[in-house]
Amino acid sequence: MQVLSKSNLTLLACLTTGLITSLPALGWGQTGHRVTGAIAERYLSPAASTAVEQLLPNETLAEASTYADEQRSNPALFWQKTASPFHYVTVPEDKHYHEVGAPEQGDAASALQRFTKTLKDPSASKEDKQLALRFVVHIIGDLHQPLHAGNGTDRGGNDVKVRFFWEDSNLHRVWDTQMLAQRNLSFTEWTNWLDSKITPENIVQWNTTNPHDWIAESVALRDTLYPEDANKMSYDYLYKHLPQAKTRLQQAGIRMAQYLNEVFAPGSSEHPEG
Repeated sequence: MQVLSKSNLTLLACLTTGLITSLPALGWGQTGHRVTGAIAERYLSPAASTAVEQLLPNETLAEASTYADEQRSNPALFWQKTASPFHYVTVPEDKHYHEVGAPEQGDAASALQRFTKTLKDPSASKEDKQLALRFVVHIIGDLHQPLHAGNGTDRGGNDVKVRFFWEDSNLHRVWDTQMLAQRNLSFTEWTNWLDSKITPENIVQWNTTNPHDWIAESVALRDTLYPEDANKMSYDYLYKHLPQAKTRLQQAGIRMAQYLNEVFAPGSSEHPEG
């Protein structure tokens, strides 16, 4: 067995660290996405629940919610090029999404429209509808993560280096995974805790299936997330911003259900057939 020298071990550690830190952050991380899918599943209409079961038998929305991230290592051209922009939108400061729209390669909002059309197309194959449903569930979660509505200057906070609880990180990763991870809860625990606090008034208040509304909320919140001292992000930051993250997860779950309830509403001429 070959033994690495100390210098080679050091080089390997540096290369590994560089690889890890250069990887793109994934919206909400697996825990956050699964929470949004699991909450949504509890609020589906009977028609939507049946349609989801027909398209994704033996697969929960929590499981489906992470598919688009899990496929990022798939070497197929679709995953390596076409689908890459489908996880975020870009809205510069003092702008609204309807003013800038999607770039030529598309973005999360245009992809949501595209995949929703597939779900409503009676002639689309079941395989295409399965992919569409997985993307719809994922994108709705992404659009509720404030830093997935980036300002176009720092890759949605990926370029904002911070120290979170005395470890090197970046602002995007803090919001995707690290704030939730601080509580050391499973996605089912998060789901039960957050869902138990959703009131009927919340459901009425959050009732919008317009992605432009979700984006506007994320943009407004995004601009308040940048820390005053990037080297000292710990309990104070968590105290201030974790409640906001919880609300966004709750909203994403409720709106995901409302969105799918509309897509799969009975009587629609374009109601997808499994």
